[in-house]
Amino acid sequence: MFEILKSTYEGKKIFLTGHTGFKGSWMLAILNVLGANTKGYSLAPEAEPNLYNLIGGDDLCESIIHNILDEEHLKKELIDFQPDFIFHFAAQSLVRKSYRQPLETFDVNILGTANLLNAARDLSGKCNVVIVTTDKVYENLEMDYAYNESDKLGGFDPYSSSKACAEIATASYRQSFFNPVDYDKHKISVATARSGNVIGGGDWAEDRIVPDIVRSLDVGEKLNLRNPSSTRPWQHVLEPLSGYLLLGARMEEEPTKFAQAFNFGPNIDDELSVEELVKITLDQWGSGEYEVATDANAPHEASLLKLDISKAADQLGWRPKMNSTEAINRTVEWYTAYKEGPQVITERQIREYFEAE
Repeated sequence: MFEILKSTYEGKKIFLTGHTGFKGSWMLAILNVLGANTKGYSLAPEAEPNLYNLIGGDDLCESIIHNILDEEHLKKELIDFQPDFIFHFAAQSLVRKSYRQPLETFDVNILGTANLLNAARDLSGKCNVVIVTTDKVYENLEMDYAYNESDKLGGFDPYSSSKACAEIATASYRQSFFNPVDYDKHKISVATARSGNVIGGGDWAEDRIVPDIVRSLDVGEKLNLRNPSSTRPWQHVLEPLSGYLLLGARMEEEPTKFAQAFNFGPNIDDELSVEELVKITLDQWGSGEYEVATDANAPHEASLLKLDISKAADQLGWRPKMNSTEAINRTVEWYTAYKEGPQVITERQIREYFEAE
């Protein structure tokens, strides 16, 4: 995979929104290893500490700190850059925060995506656009079923619903302005990538399980588990990012064929509950305790979610390299080593992942 991605992205111009976030910072680090020329567009990082600053993100890209809801500014930065690829990560990505700030969540996730796609209409050359959404875009019936790309979209909470709306908005732009039938006229290929529940080093966001574990360990307190029995498609952050990059590479080869939606997740039989993930993490860490602290008044969060990744496997040739336990081990490795050199451990894990057979 590394050679495919290197040949695709080396020297190419990449416009990366959300580059200061957790996933965006990992993506920025990968693009640097691949030799890409990256321009990032995002708000300043919220968490402290944060992966972007730890890896020296300002040295890895041209960084534009600005709101994606500023349509004119976003358009100017995009058109001035004339990218070969766009990867859209910028989002309000927290379920519990979406209950507290639903309008902001809908604005950022829907209008932000529409602003980007609308700006892309004025690009003068060809461009491959990957819009990153989430595994939560599906109408989740919480049954033992793996959702595939043709299943009905939905969303109980504002975050999930806003991301489903972003998928619908993207499909509308693809049909109305970037239709594959007319590719020779507009030269824009647009796909969406659906994944979620990523873990990995450098995440300090609120209301996510691994950052919660790290914070509890740092202060020597017990971890409070809200939903211990909830099952998620856990995956290391490098897994979906490799999928997004491979999708972009396939779009470069055949832009009309791959302008569609793709799921990226772990193998269907690889699932852990929140409590199982915590137990493995604390065991690898060698310390820490937890207690179950459910709240009957807490906002709804899905208890079961699975993805069918056969389309990505069959059409893109993408498959996950790690199981959940390996993903946890890689995550613990990062947190226990980063204070001695966050750039070093981040790049080492990237190269180990992409260069491994």
